[in-house]
Amino acid sequence: MNTVVLQETGLTLGRLCLYIALMAGVTYLIRMLPFTLFRREIKSAFFRSFLAYVPYAVLGAMTFPSVFYATSSLPSAIVGTVVALVLAFFGRSLLTVSLGASGAALVVELVLTYLL
Repeated sequence: MNTVVLQETGLTLGRLCLYIALMAGVTYLIRMLPFTLFRREIKSAFFRSFLAYVPYAVLGAMTFPSVFYATSSLPSAIVGTVVALVLAFFGRSLLTVSLGASGAALVVELVLTYLL
């Protein structure tokens, strides 16, 4: 058997190769399954509209929780998020929303640092 051990993790080289092969297989299956399951064009308007929104939902689900850990304090993250939601609700551009949220979080961070 292979006795090469990765020092930081304690994994053997064989186990590491197995993990990489499993990840490659799962990634391949996720990309291949839609092509094999849906060979014909999807005619259902509901299902097509559902699939159109999936990328936005996945991006939101991956991004939104990390917003609250992006700053050094929870209050500044909450203020930045609220400002971003309000600006987006009123139809402001992406640049305006991001600058407004970043600015609000920065101001709260500075206030918390120098006043508390």
